[in-house]
Amino acid sequence: MYPQGSNNYQLNFSGWGCWLTVIGIAWLLGAVGLGWLIKSLVVLFGLLLIAPVIAFIGFRWWFTRNLVESPCPVCQTPLTSLNQAKITCPNCQTPLKATLKGFERFVPDGTVEVNAVDITDNREDASEAVNVEVEVLPPADDGR
Repeated sequence: MYPQGSNNYQLNFSGWGCWLTVIGIAWLLGAVGLGWLIKSLVVLFGLLLIAPVIAFIGFRWWFTRNLVESPCPVCQTPLTSLNQAKITCPNCQTPLKATLKGFERFVPDGTVEVNAVDITDNREDASEAVNVEVEVLPPADDGR
């Protein structure tokens, strides 16, 4: 004889109990008239599965549109950056700004760029150095 009596029957639904509960609740809600709740949960679950795929495709599209690959305008080192980003060339240390056309030198406001031109001719007395002084003026007020 069994110590607990002869009425000791057990059903083992290992792994099935959870699914039977979900199906039972869904059937009960459908029978009561709350099928809209089940449908909305299915739609929400579908969106949770599809949203990362759409986000990944959108990110790749944005990334390929905004990736700039071009050489440095000063030293011709190949560079890669995102559009409208300010970077420094690792080779010549020139500050650059990325545009969709390529890289442009970035100079702060108030900076005047000067191209030096050699005006000396090949005479013997051309060895004299010319001193040049540069004065940076503050920006002018347009208030007048």
